[in-house]
Amino acid sequence: MTQKPFHHGNLRAVLLDQAEQTLREGGIDALSLRELARKAGVSHGAPRSHFIDRQSLLDALAERGFNRLADDVEAVIASDAEGYKQRFRAIAVSYVRFAVTDAALLDLMFTAKNGDAPEGLRAASGRLFAAIGDLIERSTEAGVLKAQDPYRLQLLFAAVMQGIASLVSARRISVEDGDSLIDDAISLLVHE
Repeated sequence: MTQKPFHHGNLRAVLLDQAEQTLREGGIDALSLRELARKAGVSHGAPRSHFIDRQSLLDALAERGFNRLADDVEAVIASDAEGYKQRFRAIAVSYVRFAVTDAALLDLMFTAKNGDAPEGLRAASGRLFAAIGDLIERSTEAGVLKAQDPYRLQLLFAAVMQGIASLVSARRISVEDGDSLIDDAISLLVHE
């Protein structure tokens, strides 16, 4: 019997990549540190140097998902899109596309955890919502959003996008219907 190596270069990234693929293909129940180690070609104890248990792996996946969405949102905000309406639409489309491609990851990101979430996960989630909140504040100042509580607008926008994403990822509506709903929601929200 050959001895499996303990280290694998950037094992944490390899394990997270493999975990995302497993999540896409088999859902959350298919995730196991031992199985990820086998697929990465390392000893079954090697993942424990990065993830003390399965929950820490799930938290790291959720953090990664929030950071990826935050990257997309920040890129849209920094883009040269013509106006606020186009930026809100681009964010919504990005969010729904993420939900279609990574439905299980999105579910994991928004699943309540027992106890407090780790700092990295809270920071990644906060980064996503802060970017959306910043765009809402700037849109309100520019007069394209009705002046009201920016936090409530942020929650409303997130709830609408989450709802559309859920309908599309559950195949209750088509991607095209989701795009139409995005257009309707943005038209109701942004007056440009």
